[in-house]
Amino acid sequence: MRVLIVGAGAIGGYFGGRMLQAGRDITFLVRPRRASELAAVGLVIKSPNGDVTLKNPPVVQADTIKDKFDAVLLSCKAYDLDDAVKSFAPAVGERTAIIPLLNGMRHLDVLDKKIGASHVLGGLCLTAMTLNEKREVVQLGPVQSLGFGERDGKMSDRVRAIADVVRSCNFDGAASETVLEDMWEKWVFLASNAASTSLMRAPIGMILAAPGGKDFLLGILDECRAVATAGGYPPRAPALERATGMLTTEGSTLTASIFRDIKAGQPIEADHVIGDLIARADTAKVPVPRLRTAYTHLKAYEQTRS
Repeated sequence: MRVLIVGAGAIGGYFGGRMLQAGRDITFLVRPRRASELAAVGLVIKSPNGDVTLKNPPVVQADTIKDKFDAVLLSCKAYDLDDAVKSFAPAVGERTAIIPLLNGMRHLDVLDKKIGASHVLGGLCLTAMTLNEKREVVQLGPVQSLGFGERDGKMSDRVRAIADVVRSCNFDGAASETVLEDMWEKWVFLASNAASTSLMRAPIGMILAAPGGKDFLLGILDECRAVATAGGYPPRAPALERATGMLTTEGSTLTASIFRDIKAGQPIEADHVIGDLIARADTAKVPVPRLRTAYTHLKAYEQTRS
């Protein structure tokens, strides 16, 4: 199976690199600057699960794509989605499967419209990655899972084929028959973490140490849970317990990528992660005052950047 990895940044670089390390047929779709970096020093991964440098990884650029791929792993930021779709569209054949790893759910509607719903699987990853100043992929913690599946819950031939590709790679990769539920559960935790740490400009442990911090964290988790429940995907008990535990661990240094992007003065996924959740809350008439405050804060930040 030929797999196209859209980008060789933090997420795409890590999972694509691990698959390439395991001998899979991987090609990275990159811009000219990243192509030059990879040609010069290779794809460098720094990880608690083992460092690796992959010399001269196979790359292609958008204007030189000639072949169709069996699968496309899409891990761009939401604000780059339209440009990303244009870049990989020539690689999509009649049977190509798209595995999107974006946060939230709104990207599914975009991909369905632009590429076609029959191509689009559900997908998610659980990990913390970044690119350092040397443009190396750095894994910030040991967790590294990749999930994917048909949105109707069926175990199709193409999902089994993708499962064969990720099997025995240096990360936890598995097909799921409940991928939409998995995505919603990730969104509930991610939005709770992102809204809280961005609004308070502090990691979870410091928020907990502040007066009213724990009540705020659990309150915003409850708002996110209520929206998911109204949407037909109530978080299952293990996921809710895990999220609660991570948001109430004293001394935790946990932050969200949106928080880190704000500190770096970078664009953020305010609309995709928080705004869309609020829109769904409005449709279901679910009150989300904490999320609204966090969203206003994120949009004000975007105004300062512009």
